[in-house]
Amino acid sequence: MPEPSEPATGGSPTIVLFSSVCGVRPAVHAAADRLRAAGHEVIVPDLFDGRTADSVADGMALKEEFDKDDLLKRAVTAVAPYSDRGLVYAGFSFGAAIAQNLALADDKTRGLLLLHGTSDIAEGAAADDLPVQLHVADPDPYEPHDWLTAWYLQMRRAGADVEIFRYAGAGHLYTDPGLPDYDEEAAESTWRVVLGFLEGL
Repeated sequence: MPEPSEPATGGSPTIVLFSSVCGVRPAVHAAADRLRAAGHEVIVPDLFDGRTADSVADGMALKEEFDKDDLLKRAVTAVAPYSDRGLVYAGFSFGAAIAQNLALADDKTRGLLLLHGTSDIAEGAAADDLPVQLHVADPDPYEPHDWLTAWYLQMRRAGADVEIFRYAGAGHLYTDPGLPDYDEEAAESTWRVVLGFLEGL
């Protein structure tokens, strides 16, 4: 179920924040709190029934216990009560892929924030003037350079306004202090840029 929060004021966008395959770990709650402190309403769906993992490998194993289509249905169901607001879709790694898929299917989307991950883009997808920001490690074994180049070009062809920020030497899930990938400098730099992006929406 989504995490409850008070409505935002002053026109700040409502953000739906999806976790990585590691589930809704403390770092996800901390990220949501950081965004709330900046004046945003944040919804945190839990697609893995409260279960979490302490490594990407364990998270991948956790994800395999769930049906892929069911996970997407859970995400759609979690978002449905808020979809008339014009949401910002956001996510970490696997959650970023979920966020991208939902954002490109929602003509009211106000923005797309991708942390550590992307997804395939359907042929003919339209994202006219959609603000998109991606933050990713460099290099990232899950997001290789050739893939990111192709992804960027496809998003641009779909009409999105895309920015990519790369963080040299950081691990894949470098924003989570509880994982081996954590890189404090890259994480803090990411959140500074993210808050500026959201303020401009």
